[in-house]
Amino acid sequence: MNKVKEYRMQMKLTQIELAKKVGVARQTINLIENNKYNPSLSLCICLAKELKTDLNTLFWEEIGNEK
Repeated sequence: MNKVKEYRMQMKLTQIELAKKVGVARQTINLIENNKYNPSLSLCICLAKELKTDLNTLFWEEIGNEK
C-alpha cells in the first residue's frame, strides 16, 4: 500500500493537478492510489518530489504494518 493519496490530500491537490505536475494522466494517479498500477522508478521519484517526501515514506510499508 502506498501513501500517494494521503500526501496528495495533505497538499490539497486534486488527482488532475498532481497528474499535470508529474506528466501523467489523472487515471494513472487514480490507479496508483488504488494499488492497481506499479509506477516506474522515475515516476515514483517525481511523485515523491512533488509531494515533498521521500520514496521510502511514500511507497514502502512501515515495519510492523505488514500483512
